[in-house]
Amino acid sequence: MTSHFADLGAENRKTHRFWMHHAIGLARLCPTSPTAFSVGAVVVGADGVELAHGYSRETDAKVHAEESALNKLGDDPRLPRATLYSTLEPCSQRASPDRAPCTDRILAAGLARVVIAWREPSTFVDNCVGVEKLREQGVEVIELPDMATEAMSMNRHLDLS
Repeated sequence: MTSHFADLGAENRKTHRFWMHHAIGLARLCPTSPTAFSVGAVVVGADGVELAHGYSRETDAKVHAEESALNKLGDDPRLPRATLYSTLEPCSQRASPDRAPCTDRILAAGLARVVIAWREPSTFVDNCVGVEKLREQGVEVIELPDMATEAMSMNRHLDLS
């Protein structure tokens, strides 16, 4: 299922922007790294209440934002109806072989929806296919390209091409 920001109603746009701003604030908390993006993530329940949040390098040097947030929830039964907001497209492969890609974690958690601000550039991983992988498995992915510049701002020290 494909969703675009322009296709959403005004109330949904407002809600998605609110949670993405929260995720962007979390990304600003990340310890700066020359070898990884600073990303924020928020998991929001179907009732509109935050279930958990995380950010890159929150608990260790290799933890991704989505991973950090989902680790706090375990097998929470609310996850299949929840939405994950991430400032960056969830990874489809990891440089750390001992850790599952965030797309695999999202699929294992059974999340119904993922909202992102920007797609992962080829800075560290060639051909990230997180969005495609999630959509192929029936996860609704909503992109908020109008928020990409703000979501990228804490990563300007990296090559974002």
